[in-house]
Amino acid sequence: MCPNRPEGAEPESSPAVGARARALALALRQAAAGVGGQGALLHRWDPGAGRLTLVAVDGVDAEAARPWAELREEQDVPPSRALRRGVLVQVAGDGLGTGAAGTVALPLIGTEGPVGALSVLLPGTGGPDDVQLSFLHAVAAWTAERLEHAAGRQAHREPGPGHGRTARTVELTATLAEAVTVEDVVRAVAQHVLSPFGADGLVVSVFEDGRLTRVGEVGYPEDYLKRFEGPLKTGMPVTDVLRTRRPQFMESPAQMYERYPAVTDKILMGTSPKMAWAFLPLIASGRAVGVSVLSYNQPRPFDEEDRTHLTTLSALVGQALERARLYDLEHARAQELQSALLPRTLPRLPAAVAAARYLPAGRGEQVGGDWFDVIPLSADRVALVVGDVMGHGIAEAATMGRLRTAVRTLADLDMAPDELLGHLNDLVSDLGEDFYATCLYAVYDPVGRTCCYSLAGHPPPVFVHPDGTVRSPVVSPDPPLGAATPPFAVHELPLPDGSLVVLCTDGLIESDAQDAEQGLAELVRVLGGAGVRLARFGGADQEEDVRGVEELCDTVVEELLPDREHTNDDAALLIAHTRALPAGDIASFGLPDDPRAAGQAREIVRDQLSRWGLDDLSMTTELLVSELVGNVIRHAKGPMRLRLLRSRILTCEVYDGSLSTPRIRHATYTDEGGRGLQLVAALSRRWGARYLSDAKCIWTEQEIPNGSHCREPRA
Repeated sequence: MCPNRPEGAEPESSPAVGARARALALALRQAAAGVGGQGALLHRWDPGAGRLTLVAVDGVDAEAARPWAELREEQDVPPSRALRRGVLVQVAGDGLGTGAAGTVALPLIGTEGPVGALSVLLPGTGGPDDVQLSFLHAVAAWTAERLEHAAGRQAHREPGPGHGRTARTVELTATLAEAVTVEDVVRAVAQHVLSPFGADGLVVSVFEDGRLTRVGEVGYPEDYLKRFEGPLKTGMPVTDVLRTRRPQFMESPAQMYERYPAVTDKILMGTSPKMAWAFLPLIASGRAVGVSVLSYNQPRPFDEEDRTHLTTLSALVGQALERARLYDLEHARAQELQSALLPRTLPRLPAAVAAARYLPAGRGEQVGGDWFDVIPLSADRVALVVGDVMGHGIAEAATMGRLRTAVRTLADLDMAPDELLGHLNDLVSDLGEDFYATCLYAVYDPVGRTCCYSLAGHPPPVFVHPDGTVRSPVVSPDPPLGAATPPFAVHELPLPDGSLVVLCTDGLIESDAQDAEQGLAELVRVLGGAGVRLARFGGADQEEDVRGVEELCDTVVEELLPDREHTNDDAALLIAHTRALPAGDIASFGLPDDPRAAGQAREIVRDQLSRWGLDDLSMTTELLVSELVGNVIRHAKGPMRLRLLRSRILTCEVYDGSLSTPRIRHATYTDEGGRGLQLVAALSRRWGARYLSDAKCIWTEQEIPNGSHCREPRA
């Protein structure tokens, strides 16, 4: 046995010592929170040495607390004065230079005398009220027991009569300290107040804008409680409780009738079996924020100890409820912001039908930065995007919105995936060193039946073929945006008609229980069943396709996140069912590199549109192709090629061997030229240019009237 350790005390390395240290730290934190303090300090009394030793601090810098590390009993500082006098001491300032306006110090009294001192630094000079002082004394009594036990003086002591109530107070305090939402607060009250006090019913309501609104209840029928909601009325217990901020205790229906005859009919003639009530005000920041009602199935007396203890507990609940309401409000606003930044609906395109899910984290205090998008490109191509801004919070959600907008802007320029991510990387880098994001940008081409994509620190896509093949290509992703050095790698693979493209963020496949590789394998397994069925037997019309993709999204989420309320990260899932453009809807022609090309192009257009039954578009399309080909002859170079695509729209493309950029310019009244692209813009639904490795393509789109674009269903 160590000669300096009292008999019965545990060694310093004992697990119990670590648990006790955590409990004392929690007691300090709650002592400060319970009175609105900015920090707390705990001293242990060594009677042999005649000094107080600082053993724990909360909310106070260690360097600032150094002057109080060792205190003599006779020193004129709050902990020493409280120990010397044996009573609570309150003084102005703190003598530590922390900026506190005042200090409250309580002696910690054990069975054989003082064992230490508890000090709380206050931001104001008003001091704690009676309820807060009652709470402080309860925490002090509990802390004294722990210090005495640590010293080995309490090994055979039986708990006193107030031990259970003190323990319940500390347990409730600890639980409320971890409560984040209003729902958490109500659950804590039900667990630590309802049963210990023998209550059969609980109602917690918040008071705002003159109305009382329930936020949680236990032991009441739903239809019964609705009659007590709404604007406050005179002659009601809750009205008096909110007005006076003092509790009301009704020990029987007769007592209720005597004090509040206006409400008795609702209670006695209603469906409630309750026979006694404790109406407790929930106070925070000096105002009533709500009411908590404990009720009993039998008449019940409330002695002075019951009333004091319930009042103390209600003060704790009030502060926790106010904090939780502020969190819920901020969280709701952040989620509204995030929802507003995500697409409300996804476009139904000829080449792809898509569905998506955004799943916020089930627990945690802030929103995330996951996003998804489906962007129509020229030539019926489709861009599929998922991304994840690292971190959580409103700043990350706002950054997500900026990145999504940037991706759409860059995609509208028809950039290749690697080039687009390069520009996006520059944007993220400019945001600062603390901003990073992952992204997957993929482009599906229904004409070439290929999918090309680039990754920036993101999980790879999964492809489901109609023949039952499920593939997730193993590639080396580039670093996240903000940390990468372009160029990014481009990956391309053929994609059979009817295939599924599945993109997700790491929140869907990675968790505390599995790493990303295991989660990806599970996603592949799930898609090997339901996904293959959809790819193989996709509907003949888009409505059926939409239902199938939506159902597949739900299946994937249910399988991969069965316990969503306990997830730590948000997640995004995007599934696209692709449809290739049939060969009969594609027409491609070479053109001579001389002035005859314009005339030949008009003849080709006239003939092809007649074959497709689109004669109504012939005149406009001839004019458009004539301007595009003429532009190449005057300002670019060959070889030239004309391609026509038919889907819901008619796409006309002219390819040339120049990388020069076409620009609309303002032509004056006397200019003989310069109006060609203005005419193209006026006649087409939209137009643009995209660039290949050694050529460019100028394209136009026109709406096809009268359903002439309808195709035969796939076999």
